[in-house]
Amino acid sequence: MTNPEILRYTQETGDFSRMLESIPYARFIGLECDRYGDDLIFRLPKKEENLGNPILPAIHGGVIGGFMELSALIYLMMSQETLRMPRIVDFSLDYLRAGLDRETFAECQLTRQQPRSQCDDHRLAEVPLPAHRDRTGALPSGRLNSLDRG
Repeated sequence: MTNPEILRYTQETGDFSRMLESIPYARFIGLECDRYGDDLIFRLPKKEENLGNPILPAIHGGVIGGFMELSALIYLMMSQETLRMPRIVDFSLDYLRAGLDRETFAECQLTRQQPRSQCDDHRLAEVPLPAHRDRTGALPSGRLNSLDRG
């Protein structure tokens, strides 16, 4: 996905352009990220290539899922101290309404990061992430669980 130098640069500067440019799918769907203090806001711009149903028009469900999974993964990489790719154990997505062709946002929050057991150096992390258009209602809602060595 990305090399450690790009991750280090992104963590130190808060500039996500190099990282997102190095991920082919993020580049394809137009994923953008901005830092506001400690918060990261991910944005999926309105883009004709992301449509699954041009008659509604609606964003393809796989594009929404990929956008949310990448957002959670990038958030997790930026919130950990090591420059390693976390292993995804599970990613769940609940589609709550049609993803009409509009700019879409996702915000992540690390709700749990704990050792799996006392005699184990693996850490389990959980990242819930609602996606929305204007903060008034969720579009889909997702959860990512990952397992990483401490």
